[in-house]
Amino acid sequence: MAGREDVTAPRFDGLRALYVNATLKRSPEISNTDGLIDLGAGIMRRHGVEVEIVRAVDEEIATGVWPDMTEHGWARDVWPELFTRVLNADILVLCGPIWLGDNSSVMKRVIERLYGCSSLLNDKGQSIYYGRVAGCLITGNEDGIKHCAMNVLYSLQHLGYTIPPQADAGWVGEAGPGPSYLDPGSGGPANDFTNRNTTFMSYNLMHLAHLLKQAGGVPAYGNQRGEWAAGHQPDFENPEHR
Repeated sequence: MAGREDVTAPRFDGLRALYVNATLKRSPEISNTDGLIDLGAGIMRRHGVEVEIVRAVDEEIATGVWPDMTEHGWARDVWPELFTRVLNADILVLCGPIWLGDNSSVMKRVIERLYGCSSLLNDKGQSIYYGRVAGCLITGNEDGIKHCAMNVLYSLQHLGYTIPPQADAGWVGEAGPGPSYLDPGSGGPANDFTNRNTTFMSYNLMHLAHLLKQAGGVPAYGNQRGEWAAGHQPDFENPEHR
């Protein structure tokens, strides 16, 4: 029966994952989001994935929507270097807290900078993000997981990432003010629903990233910007050739 313990667990050696923590807390202050990241990252590492974790608020990421904001008035911007690590990853997981029912300002900045590079194309003429998968983890002590996840996952697929089934997970505890994920007695790390969803998300990200890598990414026919601009537009008859 599928799913039994005697089924050989898959390996995903050769895949790379990047988790970006969009907490508002600078290191070394404890981030509850880190607790949930450790759960997902641990699953991936046990199956051969090389994992990197970045706390975005510790980095000098300039505000803006250009690939390098030092060309637009900023004295310092680490985004170009961080973007290289984004491109080196087969799996991107954006993670962060809920504030007033929405994603953090740091999360918004990271997504804005990803968007600022979305004009770049891969060697097939597709969005630079094609062939990669993405998901998100959300934490907090107020409602809003689904709202935050919808915003993050929509943004990522719009840029070109492939989103697998059940690509989000989170923990908020009981509605209203209360303990955060890593607080003693919160019940967060032992919560079965959160643990199940984080596990499903982690495996689905690995499975789909593996499939895309084996397939050489997303087929190029029908999604190349340069071809469309040049007049090669599948399924749209050229009136000049009637």
